[in-house]
Amino acid sequence: MDFNRFKTIAVVGLSAKEDRPSYQVAKYLQEEGFRVIPVNPTVDQVLGEKSYSSLLDIPADIEVDIVDIFRKPEAVGPIVEEAITRGAKMVWMQEGVVNEEAARKARENGLEVVMDKCIMKEHRRWRNKQ
Repeated sequence: MDFNRFKTIAVVGLSAKEDRPSYQVAKYLQEEGFRVIPVNPTVDQVLGEKSYSSLLDIPADIEVDIVDIFRKPEAVGPIVEEAITRGAKMVWMQEGVVNEEAARKARENGLEVVMDKCIMKEHRRWRNKQ
């Protein structure tokens, strides 16, 4: 996995609460130079970025590379549909998030898929090998 290929990460389910894993991971990614786009209909802004209700509400001129999912496995299907429509390059399901059907659909539509792994841990591992 070469993280240099990616610049923008839409984090679906990003909480504005600093003690939540989604916030900690997004903050780390932001500090590592990625643009983080919050996707959460219940908040206006997280980490200084405007939050959107869905992936499809993100303006078309913002290219989304990775869709990082912090939602229950049963909620992943529609998110993957939106990721495909948006033209994302990758769908990343965080630790504990496994949805084989959604992963299959994403792959069939040309998206890379990572499932049941923490993007922060994987990025740290990758960075330490550089």
